Amino acid sequence: MNYAGSFTGPVTPLWQQSNQVAYGFIYLKRGLFMQEKFNYLNISALSLLLIAGVSHAAVSPETRSLDELYQRALKEGNEVTVYAGGDTAGQQDGIKKAFEKRFPGIKLNVIVDYSKFHDARIDNQLVSGTLVPDVVQLQTLQDYPRWKQEGVLLNYKPRGWDKIYPAFRDQDGAWTGVFVDAFSNVVNTKALSEKEWPREAKDYLNPSLKGKIVVTWPNDDDAVLFWFKQVVDQYGWEYVQKFVEQAPQLVRGTQAPADDVESGKAVATFSTDGSLVPDEKAHSRFVLPQNDPFVSWAQRAAIMKGAKHPDAARLYLNWLTDKETQQNTWYMWSVRTDVTPPKGYKPIWEYKNTHPDAFAAFMQDREAVERFRSQMTLYFGEVKGEPSPGWLGLHPREALAH
Repeated sequence: MNYAGSFTGPVTPLWQQSNQVAYGFIYLKRGLFMQEKFNYLNISALSLLLIAGVSHAAVSPETRSLDELYQRALKEGNEVTVYAGGDTAGQQDGIKKAFEKRFPGIKLNVIVDYSKFHDARIDNQLVSGTLVPDVVQLQTLQDYPRWKQEGVLLNYKPRGWDKIYPAFRDQDGAWTGVFVDAFSNVVNTKALSEKEWPREAKDYLNPSLKGKIVVTWPNDDDAVLFWFKQVVDQYGWEYVQKFVEQAPQLVRGTQAPADDVESGKAVATFSTDGSLVPDEKAHSRFVLPQNDPFVSWAQRAAIMKGAKHPDAARLYLNWLTDKETQQNTWYMWSVRTDVTPPKGYKPIWEYKNTHPDAFAAFMQDREAVERFRSQMTLYFGEVKGEPSPGWLGLHPREALAH
C-alpha cells in the first residue's frame, strides 16, 4: 500500500518506512525468525557524511503543544504538502478531513501515488531543484536511510518521541514510523462461512476458491512481493505454481482487492489490509493467520530539509503520531507503546508469525528484491493495467480529481 493508509471515520478503511544499526528478521522454513544485524552505514559512508558536512547533532523532542504548533503553521502560509504512498487519488481523504477539521485554516495537500513512483519523483526533484513536498510518507522503507545519508531530511522528533517504539524511529529523528500497516487475509463474510475463510497460505489452494481470489500483482508491490517471499521460503516455488493455477484475478494497487472482496466480485485476498474492528455494515473482514507469516511494517514519514512549510510539516507529524490520533483514528496497530490494540489483538511485536523489521530488511537489499521479483514475473507475467492512482507526472502539487 503500499502503504501504501487512509484513516477511519467516514472513509472505509483500507489501503494502504535510519538507524546506523537496525535489526532485521529473516523468516525461516521452520516458521521462526532469525535476528540478523544490518549495519546500514559503514565507515566509508560515515566518512562521506563528514565530508558532505551532514550534521547529526542531537535533536531534542518537541515540547510545544499542538495548538502552539498550529499558530506557527498559520503564520507560515496556511498549508502543507504530503507525498503519500498509496493506491488511489482519494485514499487519503480521511486523513485530510480529520487534519483540516482539527486545524481550520491549514490546507493539507495529500498527493497519493505508488511509493515506488513518489521516491523516484522526489529524487528527480532534488537533483533538479524543484522539490514540492514538505513531508514524504512512503512504503519504500529503504529510501529513508539513503536520504538521511544524503542529508536531505530534517532531523525532527515529535512530541511523545519516547513513546514511539525505538525500532520504528530513527535515533537522530531523520524519520519516524507513523502507523503500522499489515497485509493479510480479507474475506467476504456473505460469500463464505467462517469455516471456509482462508487463513493460512495453503487455504488459497482449495479448489473451491479457483477463480474467486483477487490479488495485487506481486511484481508490482513490494509488500505483496514479500508475502510471497515468506511463503516461498516456507513452502517452495511449488506453492506459487499451484497458486497461479487457481486463476486469481490480478489487479494493480492494494485498494482494488479490498474493494473487490467487499463488493463480492471476489471472495478473498491476502494483498491488502483492513480494520481491526470490523464495520458492522461491511461484508468483508480482516483475518490473521494462526501459523503462516503475514506482512507488517511501520510506514515511515520525514520532513524534507528543503520544505517550504516546515512548521506545518511539524504540526502534521505531531498530529499523526499523537496518542489521540493513533488511538481513535488509525484502524490498525499504533507505532506508540502506550496505545493498546483493539480487543482480540496483541501488540504487533508479540505475533510470532510477523515482525515489522523483516519487511524493512527485505526492502533494504534491493539486489535480492529484484532477483525475486524477476522470478515471480516468470510465474505471473508482466504487470498489466493502468496505475490505480492515475498518472501524476513530475511535479504534482494537488491530488488528482476524484
